[in-house]
Amino acid sequence: MINHEVRTYRSSEHLPREEQLAWKIAEVAADPVDIDPAVTDMVINRIIDNAAVAAASVRRSAPTHAREQAQPHTTEPGATVFGLPLQDTVSPEWAAWANGVAVRELDFHDTFLAQDYSHPGDNIPAIQAVAQHLGIGGKDLINGIATGYEIQVDLVKGICLHEHKIDHVAHLGPSAAAGIGALLKLPTEVIYQAVGQALHVTTATRQSRKGEISSWKAHAPAFAGKMAVEAVDRAMRGEGAPSPIYEGEDGFIAWILSGPEARYTVPLPEKGEAKLAILDTYTKEHSAEYQAQALIDLARKLGGQIEDKSQIRRITIHTSHHTHNVIGTGANDPQKMDPKASRETLDHSIMYIFAVAMEDQGWHHERSYAPERAARPETVELWHKIETREDPEWTRRYHSTDPNEKAFGGRVVIEMNDGSVIEDEIAVADAHPLGARPFVRENYVQKFRTLAEGILSDAEQNRFLDLAQNLENLSPAEVSQLSFAVDGLEHSGSKGIF
Repeated sequence: MINHEVRTYRSSEHLPREEQLAWKIAEVAADPVDIDPAVTDMVINRIIDNAAVAAASVRRSAPTHAREQAQPHTTEPGATVFGLPLQDTVSPEWAAWANGVAVRELDFHDTFLAQDYSHPGDNIPAIQAVAQHLGIGGKDLINGIATGYEIQVDLVKGICLHEHKIDHVAHLGPSAAAGIGALLKLPTEVIYQAVGQALHVTTATRQSRKGEISSWKAHAPAFAGKMAVEAVDRAMRGEGAPSPIYEGEDGFIAWILSGPEARYTVPLPEKGEAKLAILDTYTKEHSAEYQAQALIDLARKLGGQIEDKSQIRRITIHTSHHTHNVIGTGANDPQKMDPKASRETLDHSIMYIFAVAMEDQGWHHERSYAPERAARPETVELWHKIETREDPEWTRRYHSTDPNEKAFGGRVVIEMNDGSVIEDEIAVADAHPLGARPFVRENYVQKFRTLAEGILSDAEQNRFLDLAQNLENLSPAEVSQLSFAVDGLEHSGSKGIF
């Protein structure tokens, strides 16, 4: 890997394109390196993972409305939409939109956390939609997805967005554009323009994840994927982007991030180096914010040790700055303690999540968020006894670059009414690569079958899994079938412009 320093340049300073971050990203995307077998295996896992979550969410409001928005935009060859018959294809940017919402709706697919946050699986809907529309086979699709993951992970390692209250999809637009560029084997110049355009149009604030969190949280990455498809299309036609997009005097670093004096270091593979970043990412066993994953596992354990939870006086979760300030009491969001809060808000409340996981000794993507579950009096009582505190050591481990030290959990102290104290800690989720039960192919397949149960027929489940697990050898015609249809899928009846 090469560490690239990125800073603002005055307009009077000449910064050649070849030294701009967007160009260096484009060079990585255009580099035709071989795909490592472990990367191929993990791409397959994540395609299965995305489809699993999409199946579970396909009838929910946001995915339904996104699908209905896409349906009028029919085209041939086109791309498939989760839930619709495979022959009902739409324009690829609209397939990226509809499928992106379905994948993101339940906050249940993969994650990567470093200087910033990300769900790299959000790259897949846009890249796959373009592959289906343009008749591209499985091997090239793997390269496109591996590239999208590489660029997003590398940006997340080098540039923090959240400290400036910028949503993490600002890294997704460029990564998806780069992945599509790699898929199509476009020249560096074209990918460079697409990356710049994608960044420019996908920068948004983090208010979508603050206060009363709405369904836009699921739409935001889908919008970034849609914009990436359109950016690549424009760049292929010869249209340009603001330049230099990251380093310009009025650009991203100078006015969106830390200002003209800031320096960022972004690692990128050198020429000929394999794109391995997907191997640094991890998926979710539970449908909740990633920082909740390990704490759900600990709550399950501790809940089994306390028979009468009404005797708990107080629970304190000592954890990282991020967990405390984003999903903990440090966020100062009263909605995180409100039994009437939206599902999107509750999945960003570790106080609620920890209470329910203690009581149920498990977590379910629907039952755990049901309004009647959130309103249960004993749950509300326990929930309101929980607070978080930042612990500098957990913050340090959260930001560590050593994978053996990096941690996303915390230390939990439970004080009982009789004065006794129960204390335990967990560093990473059980499903994490370094956890107690790391996810392997069998777990991804089981997650798919569990979430698809009652939604997809057994035959449709088997058909999809057979295709996905043979991804490297799929023909363009077979890639076009890499989706699933749901029998009896109803429309919402809502009306908009389309």
